[in-house]
Amino acid sequence: MRAPEFWSGGGGGLVPFLLSPVSALYAATTARRMARHGWTAPVPVLCCGNATAGGAGKTTVALDIGRRLGNRGINAHFLLRGYGGRIKGPARVDPAQHDSTAVGDEALLLAAERPTWVAADRAAGAQAAIAGGAQAIVMDDGLQNPTLEKDLSLLVIDGSYGFGNGRVIPAGPLREPVAAAAARSRAAVLIGEDETGALAQLPEALPVLRARLVPGPETELLSGQPVFAFCGIANPRKFFATLQEAGAFIAGRQAYADHYPYDEGDLRDLFAEAETLRATPVTTKKDWVRLPPAYRNRVTVVTVRLEWDEPVAIEALIDPLAARVPMPA
Repeated sequence: MRAPEFWSGGGGGLVPFLLSPVSALYAATTARRMARHGWTAPVPVLCCGNATAGGAGKTTVALDIGRRLGNRGINAHFLLRGYGGRIKGPARVDPAQHDSTAVGDEALLLAAERPTWVAADRAAGAQAAIAGGAQAIVMDDGLQNPTLEKDLSLLVIDGSYGFGNGRVIPAGPLREPVAAAAARSRAAVLIGEDETGALAQLPEALPVLRARLVPGPETELLSGQPVFAFCGIANPRKFFATLQEAGAFIAGRQAYADHYPYDEGDLRDLFAEAETLRATPVTTKKDWVRLPPAYRNRVTVVTVRLEWDEPVAIEALIDPLAARVPMPA
């Protein structure tokens, strides 16, 4: 789905006001659910979550933490629901057999790096991962899922979007009040500049780690070149801004709803538009895994990585958990 326009901005207006009773019920239901205790795993569990519906950069943060654990010799496995996929799990993701309709797009991105499991029941997924050799579990999303206890939760914030209009679903994008999400988090991770004043809504005692998305090396080849940019992600303007920062000339653009399921008709239309503009079709890696396979080699993929302002800060959060991992003799 595409987020309604009134989810952004200051939170005023008639529609959010009329929806506020439903939002109060939604928030109360979430609070009751989160009061339950989940299963405690015998290995460290790290959660990269957020307070809003849609993307905030959770998968990018999870990938970074997975690499950092791997650099320490720890066999970390990723765990997520597999949004947009039909498999409820627990199931280990196999990119050779699974596509985005089976396990979702984020699962395929994670599985390209480390062992990855999808599970609607996150506790059952963790148990399967541990049976499969996981020495640590990195959750992509799940801050509002109580079935699995977390040892470290990070509240990921997209600096360009923040907390939207500050209201709870359906009056706004929040899954729960910001204060509730922050109370269960060890630190916040702000990606990009704080364009909306999101940090002012956090408790003063909550540490804030700052990071930014850095384009991959393929963007150097796009500098000065006309491109036709298309994507179906939660915040399309982040992708378009990345291309502009890399020096590409955006001759045309097309934004779809988050997790949009591309079909051959979509691709034919996109390529026709790109050809008319004499521009190179470009998209995100998250979109690329959702393209019909026959069209993938005709699209340039733009990747991003996370760059921390102070890498020592994220390592310091990981240190106590890594020390608990029993290493083989």
